[in-house]
Amino acid sequence: MKISGIICEYNPFHNGHLHHIQETRRNGATHIIAVMSGNFVQRGDVAVMDKIDRARLAVKSGVDLVVEIPVPYCLSSAELYAKGAVFILGALGAVDEISFGSECGELELLRETAEIVNKCVQTKSDDINGLLKMGYAYPKALNSVVSRYSMEAAEIIAQPNNLLAIEYIRAAEKYAPRVKQFTIKRRSAAHDSMKITDEYASASYLREAILNNNNDIRHLTTPAWCDAISEAKRIGEIADIRRLERVILYMLRTVTPEYLAEINDVGQGLENRIYNARMASSLDEILFTIKTKRYTMARIRRILLSALIGIKNSDMKVPPPYARILAMNERGTDILSKAKTTAKIPFDTSLARISQKSVYAKRFSELEIRASDIYGLSLGQINSAQKDYKSKISIDID
Repeated sequence: MKISGIICEYNPFHNGHLHHIQETRRNGATHIIAVMSGNFVQRGDVAVMDKIDRARLAVKSGVDLVVEIPVPYCLSSAELYAKGAVFILGALGAVDEISFGSECGELELLRETAEIVNKCVQTKSDDINGLLKMGYAYPKALNSVVSRYSMEAAEIIAQPNNLLAIEYIRAAEKYAPRVKQFTIKRRSAAHDSMKITDEYASASYLREAILNNNNDIRHLTTPAWCDAISEAKRIGEIADIRRLERVILYMLRTVTPEYLAEINDVGQGLENRIYNARMASSLDEILFTIKTKRYTMARIRRILLSALIGIKNSDMKVPPPYARILAMNERGTDILSKAKTTAKIPFDTSLARISQKSVYAKRFSELEIRASDIYGLSLGQINSAQKDYKSKISIDID
């Protein structure tokens, strides 16, 4: 038995994701666990479909077990997102390998680049901070400092999936040192590209097509996902962050700078810039009022959603306190059987049960419930509150 872990969002699933699963199987994986973002995703947005539905479809698409990344880590920087996901894989104690995509497709090159990034972060933090004060966004500041050591490394981290792969490698060194790593060359349209390459399109292209009611996507994903997307459209279960516009406006008009200062990823006076945007009359106006070269749109969206949910900087001092299971098949139960003797954190299908395991588990589960209640307001047909307590996971066993 070889268990491979994949870190994903499937927002939504496309042919590139299918290729990743297939290549992971070809590399010898008999069992695959996907650690997946929930109802909010790392780009600072709502997931286009509910996490339970995406998890169920992931199992139909070749994954055996789906575990949720807690929402505080989903709405964080690439570094913290990777930390949360890799920590779960390592803490379960059952994973033999972490499999991830990258633009370069060369593991040794990614590892060498990760060493250079580590060196820069550890020894050149003053240089990075100096560039941040000059208005650089963090990825650009890091790239600038890395380029002083190696232009090749700087070119590698300029590619989004390479950068994320490097963050997985860095996190694995600390949280899953005995777990092997495997990378495949990304086979799909470029990240955030709005073009189709052969039968590959980015998740951004698919989301845009879904939100604009473009039904010509069947060749870009699996039939099961295409049918599920069509059904979600029909019953009003496609999410759109624009439906949260008034909720975000209300939040900004009723909070204090002191509250904003405690929110995840807010610092260096950013709370005042956000607070001053409270006079805006639309979400776009809020974003453009806050945005500078230093603060990317994705970071601002993550902060606004974190403020809405109540995710604080203090929450990020704690690694994920549990592994919440969203879907599985029979091979998934094999993984859990192994994890029963190896796991360092509790795991369960029930958020109610898992919330009782520790003070931190209670806090994270409360944030998860709040996040899902807010997510319900972003749907075409608003759903009932406390759905996270009521949701039944998908168990696909013949």
